[in-house]
Amino acid sequence: MTLLSVNLNKIALLRNSRLGDRPSVVNAARQAIEQGALGITVHPRPDQRHIRPQDVYDLARLLREEYPHIEFNIEGNPFAGPSDNGYPGFDTLIETTRPQQVTLVPDNDDQLTSDHGWDLSEDTALLKDKIAFYHSMGARVSLFMDPVREQIIAAKAHEAERIEFYTGPYAETYWANGAEHPATQASFTTYTDAANLALEIGLGINAGHDLDQANLPLFATLPGLQEVSIGHAIICESLESGFAPTIRAYVDILS
Repeated sequence: MTLLSVNLNKIALLRNSRLGDRPSVVNAARQAIEQGALGITVHPRPDQRHIRPQDVYDLARLLREEYPHIEFNIEGNPFAGPSDNGYPGFDTLIETTRPQQVTLVPDNDDQLTSDHGWDLSEDTALLKDKIAFYHSMGARVSLFMDPVREQIIAAKAHEAERIEFYTGPYAETYWANGAEHPATQASFTTYTDAANLALEIGLGINAGHDLDQANLPLFATLPGLQEVSIGHAIICESLESGFAPTIRAYVDILS
């Protein structure tokens, strides 16, 4: 079974559009867990466009006190430091909350969303230091990666335990052509080959970005897939089907 980690960014984005605490990020986490999700993901950005530092603290407390078996996965750029708006810096969030998994993403404040994996072909000594720090905090480290052979090998050399495949290109190809089209099958084969390499060298495999109920069944057959992080699609589909039934549908796909 592949673990479903529900990304709550869009819940926070909706809440932030008005004053107050509705919808509640904490309540959304509870609902997701009650429907079978085994992980909660947040991506706190320095501009605080959605998840805020207090959300990270509140969710860490919730999972620690009520759901200790649920994985807390915090995503973000490890080089994001403190900001004048109250963002304490990515390292401080990790040190304070001690999540089970840290997913490192090479994004910046100008990006609408995460849209590429790490390029580890250049001098990445500072990234290695960050990974060592998160290990010292008790976290497993996953690197957000494209399905590129040389980059995957470099991820292992950086001592990450897992990689998270950026699945945007696969999703776009699927939406444009359908599951059986040669282009979709070729895209999936690219990820399959990359997954087999990762397994061969001892890396665990996660995936995320634009996965939905249409394209996930095929991708869920990826060799060694341990975890998927899904947020945007869940909220979109919840508008038609409701939040709890949508979470349950994803859990069923991955079972």
